[in-house]
Amino acid sequence: MAPADDVNVLYDETHFQSSETVVRVRVLSVPESEKFPDGIKYRLHYGTVDGETIVRYDNSHGVHERHTQDGVDEAYEFPGYESVLNQFLVETPDSVNGASFHEDQTGDRE
Repeated sequence: MAPADDVNVLYDETHFQSSETVVRVRVLSVPESEKFPDGIKYRLHYGTVDGETIVRYDNSHGVHERHTQDGVDEAYEFPGYESVLNQFLVETPDSVNGASFHEDQTGDRE
């Protein structure tokens, strides 16, 4: 495992809609490896404050995955980082994470 000094936080935000749902986005720059060939580790999570997943995209285990309330989406194919972020923003209501979160990630959203 690489030393912590080799990991840089690129983005780390948590937004609460209310006392019920939360959006957590964490993107790390990690040493390139077999597990993370692009040097990026990410987790885009929308769920309940109780810890239930509504939708989550991640590569925490070195494999790009999409998780839903029903479990891992076996048909999911990784389309690229920008496409994953855009799809995540479509699947998370503006009321959950606010316009500023969307603008920070993709510029002005119409």
